Amino acid sequence: MKVERRTIEYIPNEERHGKAKDLFPVWFGANMHITTLVTGTIPVAMGLNLFWSVAAIICGTLIGAIFMASHSAQGPQLGIPQMIQSRAQFGVIGAILPLFLVMFIYLGFFASSTILAAGTLSSFVPIPGTWSIIGLSAVCFLLTIFGHDLIHKMQKILSWTSFAVFFAATILIFQLPIPAGSWIPGAIDLPIFLVAVSAVATWQLAYAPYVADYSRYLPVKTPASKTFWYSYAGTSVSSIWMMLLGALLTTSLPDFTANSGSQIVQLFGPFSFIMLIIVLFGQMAINVFNLYGAFMSTTTTLEPFLKLKVTPKVRIIMILGVTLVGTVLSLLGQSNFMELFLNFIFFISYFLIPWTAINLVDYYFVRHGKYQVKAMFDVNGPYGKVNWITTIAFVLSILLEIPFINTSFYIGPLAKMFGGGDIAWIIGLAVPSVLYYVLMKPRLKKRAGYQEKLSSL
Repeated sequence: MKVERRTIEYIPNEERHGKAKDLFPVWFGANMHITTLVTGTIPVAMGLNLFWSVAAIICGTLIGAIFMASHSAQGPQLGIPQMIQSRAQFGVIGAILPLFLVMFIYLGFFASSTILAAGTLSSFVPIPGTWSIIGLSAVCFLLTIFGHDLIHKMQKILSWTSFAVFFAATILIFQLPIPAGSWIPGAIDLPIFLVAVSAVATWQLAYAPYVADYSRYLPVKTPASKTFWYSYAGTSVSSIWMMLLGALLTTSLPDFTANSGSQIVQLFGPFSFIMLIIVLFGQMAINVFNLYGAFMSTTTTLEPFLKLKVTPKVRIIMILGVTLVGTVLSLLGQSNFMELFLNFIFFISYFLIPWTAINLVDYYFVRHGKYQVKAMFDVNGPYGKVNWITTIAFVLSILLEIPFINTSFYIGPLAKMFGGGDIAWIIGLAVPSVLYYVLMKPRLKKRAGYQEKLSSL
């Protein structure tokens, strides 16, 4: 297996390979791990019964996956990583603003997945949690060095093996006793339900900043509809499956979140080592995603200033740096994981949703997929250094979300007025979408008309 040669640059046609259907196992495998399963415990932890928790999981996944898969469909046509494409909206330098937030997301998910895996490993092997974190991080670092093609192969293996093992786990989990009436709808607590839907949708939105990174090597003529649906189906099926198991386990075992990894492994009794291997493999696989994304974002951030030539040596040094930061965060967060994880999930949604709204409106409704890819690497090119329209729309959207926020550390005044219902995500979608479209569409039409007049002279 060779180390990937490309980083953030355009993938030329002669290096394109694969088919859209290859994306199904990538995104199916990307969710077949216990971090997804733990996300499924959130609706139950908030106070919803099993029926409404499952409803929130299904609604949140199917809504969030629309945005995730819409980003994936951009990959074959543009042939560049997702966050490089953000330069067309924010400007070459301005794109650093969302990049910093995205890097935080990668490192946050890396830390949460590492903590879960290390806790599971330490429960079965006499290795202190600290050393488990360091050892697992080291393995992820080595795997990330090889890049795109190895990640695709890992996800195919993980998809089939985890399908078989979690199928057996599903049979065992459905046999666990649950409180009477858990499946009866009863009265719905709408504010809590909306918060739960938002939390689950955020899980899918968290893939948005790097989903196109795994479709950018597909041939240019790959139909966008196939790219969308294979990505959508892969992530939706596995997410709903894993989160459903999380909701069931939390309902059946009230202390499940205290050490979720070891409890699910113990379900297999004498065959627990099989589940242990799958749990560790799944956590390492998703963490390779996170490290790869963090590396790409770091490269995108530095490129306008340093014009980096990413040789294998530079690649290794940069990935090592990102791994060290993620490892330190894992070590710091291992004592109160669940509280940190819940706050992290909600926190990132308030930044991710406005970014995804701007990116998709620009791609599908403003520019209709027509971009000058080379110009995205030119600080003095047509996309400019900073697009102030986009930056203001993005920051203003985040500020307008604040009164509607409902988290453990802050509840906005309008969220209290709505009985605790968190509808910040609606503001985060609607405001930047309308602002960006209304302000940018006429500006681009005017520029196109001016260029057409010049060419006719």
